[in-house]
Amino acid sequence: MRERGLELSDLVLFKTVAETGGVTRAAHRLHRVQSNVTARVKRLESDLGVPLFVRGRRGMSPTPEGRRLLDYADRLLALAEEARADLSAHPPRGRLLIGAMESTAAVHLPRLLSTLHARYPALDVHLVTATSGVLIAQVRTGDLSAAFVAGDIDDPGLVADAAFVEELVLVTHPSMRRPDRDELRGKTLVTFGAGCTYRACIQDWLATKGVRPHRVFEVGSYHAMLACVAANVGYALAPRSVLRASIARTAVRAHRLRPRPWRVTTHLVRRASDRSRAVEALRGLVVGGRR
Repeated sequence: MRERGLELSDLVLFKTVAETGGVTRAAHRLHRVQSNVTARVKRLESDLGVPLFVRGRRGMSPTPEGRRLLDYADRLLALAEEARADLSAHPPRGRLLIGAMESTAAVHLPRLLSTLHARYPALDVHLVTATSGVLIAQVRTGDLSAAFVAGDIDDPGLVADAAFVEELVLVTHPSMRRPDRDELRGKTLVTFGAGCTYRACIQDWLATKGVRPHRVFEVGSYHAMLACVAANVGYALAPRSVLRASIARTAVRAHRLRPRPWRVTTHLVRRASDRSRAVEALRGLVVGGRR
């Protein structure tokens, strides 16, 4: 017997049952008769060969296999909506999930997102922040439409466009006038968690100086990072643009990295297979802004 393919309508029905917790409420929401919903759920379970729901007196809840299918359903239905919006004759519309490092989100994106919103009001834009490593992984899996990340991208499945260039500076307590090896030895490095490109940069720079941090103190924001440096907890590496925009800039001291200024390019990355008009609209603003 020929296997029946999985249809989007199956996923919509399955997702509705999972969200409402039962066939009766799902049938009401979908404007279908209850027996039809029950039959289609059972047929879907038969086609996949696994139970998707646990039936109980209080309703239906997804099994572990059901939760896995729910994750696929969310992504496939979102992709279908993206395709529908992309192929329509209208301007870009639909959801655009943008990822960015905190520094980029705070300093560079407000004006760009304002322009994007004004030019393409039908776009439903969402912004999340994380380290470059996390963002690249989320673009690769499709959890993000595109992301602003630091450093070079070496992944055949991704395409990158240069967006901004950041000068990185060493930030210390004002009492440290010259950040040489003797001054830095025994001090604490204040930085973001693993996966942060700038963390790798400062560790590489310290290695050239023969310095190993006494300890590493991880923070979740530049606000916390600069506050810790101002309180003489330790030293940090930050983009000069972040320091200029921070109210803490007068409470810390910025040092240019020697022997040469350390500059890192922020790229807009997206999947090579993604041809959506929403992502192209974002890319157009980024590339156009560099001309």
